[in-house]
Amino acid sequence: MIDRLVSYARSEGLIAEPGFTPKEVKWAVDISDGRYAGLLSLGDPELKRHSGRRFPCCPDLSQPELTVFKGVGTHFLVAACDQVALYPEPDPRKREGCKTLQKHAFFIRLLRDASEDVPQLAAAASVLEDPSVLEKLRADLAAHKAKATDRITVRIDGDFPVESDAWHPWWRRFRMSIAKRKAETGKRPSQGRPMVCLATGQLVEPEPTHPKISGLVDVGGQSAGSVLIGYDKAAFRSYGLSQSENGAMSAETATAYREALNHLLSHHSRKLVGAKVVHWYQGRAKVEKEEDPIAWLDEPPEEEREQEALQQQESSAAQRRAAELLDALRTGKRPDLLDSRYCALTLSGSGGRVMVREWMEGAFEELVSNVNAWFNDFSIVRRDGTGLTSPPKFLAVLASTARELNDVPAPHASVLWQAAVNGRPIPRQVMALALARVRIALIRDDPVSHAGMGLLKAYHIRKGGMMTPYLNEEHPEPAYHCGRLMALLARVQYAALGDVGAGLVQRYYAAASATPALVLGRLIRTSQFHLNKLEPGLAYWHETRIAQVWGRIRDRVPAVLSLEEQSLFALGYYQQLAFDRSTSPTSNQKENNHA
Repeated sequence: MIDRLVSYARSEGLIAEPGFTPKEVKWAVDISDGRYAGLLSLGDPELKRHSGRRFPCCPDLSQPELTVFKGVGTHFLVAACDQVALYPEPDPRKREGCKTLQKHAFFIRLLRDASEDVPQLAAAASVLEDPSVLEKLRADLAAHKAKATDRITVRIDGDFPVESDAWHPWWRRFRMSIAKRKAETGKRPSQGRPMVCLATGQLVEPEPTHPKISGLVDVGGQSAGSVLIGYDKAAFRSYGLSQSENGAMSAETATAYREALNHLLSHHSRKLVGAKVVHWYQGRAKVEKEEDPIAWLDEPPEEEREQEALQQQESSAAQRRAAELLDALRTGKRPDLLDSRYCALTLSGSGGRVMVREWMEGAFEELVSNVNAWFNDFSIVRRDGTGLTSPPKFLAVLASTARELNDVPAPHASVLWQAAVNGRPIPRQVMALALARVRIALIRDDPVSHAGMGLLKAYHIRKGGMMTPYLNEEHPEPAYHCGRLMALLARVQYAALGDVGAGLVQRYYAAASATPALVLGRLIRTSQFHLNKLEPGLAYWHETRIAQVWGRIRDRVPAVLSLEEQSLFALGYYQQLAFDRSTSPTSNQKENNHA
């Protein structure tokens, strides 16, 4: 996994030198002719999740480097508003020993020291030392509703110093001075002791602590970042090795995997019920967005989905795209993608650590085949019977198993993700949850989720069962035909009595789907009264259809249905109802809501 991340960092041209990292900055102090010219808002504030402007190469100190300065150290050029502008203003009664004031002074000192290499930074130091300027700056920050933790930098005479490389030599010397200081105090026990790098296999001086990963705050991570590789407790160590010597890596390698993960989390991640999934591809050719099978699981191509909705096509855009790409790979039309591989990583945070929940990699062709199978397995007729549904978004599949998406257990999200990407079977407990939601929707007279019905169908297909998207009158299981019979009896009642509120489905579905032998006979007898209210020709038509289904069941009406058989009952009911609606354009809209 680490090797794949380091390779990704190299292929994307990400910074892998320790002490440098991309940062997103929201504000800038504008300085012109040595004077404060105002506060600049960076990035696009109209965006829903506005995080500022991204600067690709910012100075960065690790937490161990900052601790050398005993709690008063700050980052250079880009720091928090409270440290740069004393925002909000510290309590005058507590100025003595105030950490914020000390960090502000440290930030100014760094600007002064660096001005020997970059003279214009002296102007920034002078401006940010002026109490009257700080007062104006704080007022501007307050007017823009800035937060004390927002990042801020400086712009001098129209240029951002952080975008220049003039300060790089000074910065490298400054970090070397920190390393010497740590060595003198004995805080670098690994110095002078080469070890084999876990990722590259080369002899390196191991980095004692690894840089932190950002972008996991909304899934349990800390705002200051979380550690992927760390050995801060004695139980994690062996053979007398200290800190990250237990998983030795050079500073360059640690920085490379950190930059790769930060870039992936920022640009190529999706939230998955308490975790985030990142994925990328490796190979000779770049996999374009429109050819990304994992992206199709979230959002099929927009323009093709719109066209599909207008034309009510039998196969969806995403299904067609997956099938076409798979055919191109197998027939040699896309040799550039044959050696491509996919990598997918599921992450969350816990107590300052990064939790790796899932790591998957494999051949690109295998991925396309699995995603194509996922779409085919979930293909199901629409509630109104007018063709097949579009492939459900992956989050819609998760939502079909719980009342709210946030209620889905993380392990269930993980196994469904494996089913989609790796082609694994759908677990029985997940199917049971989807079946429960289907039953609740029917009893409440609510529309049933297409994704939920697709999940029931996919469960049986991946167990080797025979399921089709549409009604299957030749299905071998009596439970399926019991569900069909329930749909026919409900339609007879509706034809005879109209909307009666709590009808046959709402009153008897739960019992019939569990113990059909006990319930269906009683419902058949009741249907005779309903048939007597219909015109003779219509009554005969309904009787014939009921008899045909009975012919499939014969004397095999099950006394009790297992969980798998109950899902077949639901599928039979749903597909029979959809078939009837497709052949009866005058069906009442209220009846349509039964499924």
